[in-house]
Amino acid sequence: MKKALITGITGQDGSYLAEHLLSLGYEVHGFVRRVALEDPTRRFTRLDHLLERITLHAASLESYPSIFHIFSKHSFDECYHLAAQSFVAESFADGFSTMNTNINGTHYVLAAIRELQPGCRFYFAGSSEMFGKVRETPQTETTAFHPRSPYGISKVAGFDLTRNYREAYGMYCASGILFNHESPRRGYEFVTRKITSTVARIKAGHASELRLGNLEAKRDWGHAADYVRAMHLMLQQSEPDDYVVATGETHTVQSFCERAFGKAGLDYREYVKIDEKFYRPAEVDLLIGDSSKAHRELGWEPRYTFEQLVDEMVETDLAEAAGSADAPHTLAGGIS
Repeated sequence: MKKALITGITGQDGSYLAEHLLSLGYEVHGFVRRVALEDPTRRFTRLDHLLERITLHAASLESYPSIFHIFSKHSFDECYHLAAQSFVAESFADGFSTMNTNINGTHYVLAAIRELQPGCRFYFAGSSEMFGKVRETPQTETTAFHPRSPYGISKVAGFDLTRNYREAYGMYCASGILFNHESPRRGYEFVTRKITSTVARIKAGHASELRLGNLEAKRDWGHAADYVRAMHLMLQQSEPDDYVVATGETHTVQSFCERAFGKAGLDYREYVKIDEKFYRPAEVDLLIGDSSKAHRELGWEPRYTFEQLVDEMVETDLAEAAGSADAPHTLAGGIS
């Protein structure tokens, strides 16, 4: 039985990846902050149905000793490094914490693996935000990076660290350059979940408007459940490499609103208000990925369409809003 460690296991991607690996017969372990272990009801909402089947370890990405300790006590075949400060708007508000967590955390995990378990295969969660001010469209594995946020910069650094450990030490280190991927488990601070949760609150009579930033921003949105399959496939290849994971389709924030409100029988134009405070200091206007390499070498294809993704998110939030008037509704609306 293979053993896998997931950092960021309590997040959207971590929970879907844990499910996927368990379905393949893996023994699944995860890093969590100690405070999460002390407050499982609130912190493990995405993992409630899996807690009896996974093993959790207290560790912090800011603490190399805590990471080193876990690797000294347990051996793993694969490590999926998903944990990060991943909300772009927050990275502008607190760039220091974003850099510290995302860059040093990645370095600490890589260093511990090299020291203690050099045979463990390592996956780094890259991001389309690394491309930023894009040099070409669509973006591929060879497109130059020009990040436009502290988050994007931190991910470029993590990508370079991962590649350096692969080239300098011969370790199996692969990076997935993942474009935006959403689901009903997406955090409420991200624009897609803000849209679908507010649609549900409006439908239930708990809200009257939705404030957003740039409706013309375009993104390549896929489903997180599809993208974690690609993560696993990357670590099953004979040689490590880097892969773009994307749908190859682009949609505006406005089109996301149209679909989400329409699913609830509403007209977005009656409820969406533009608020300049949700614009980024440096906007990324168009991201669309070319995942031909992943299709060709990994045999990966997305299963969800854009419409199915939005519909699933709205349906889930409608069900939640019908049962509670207290769902989050005063969250940031920048693109992430």
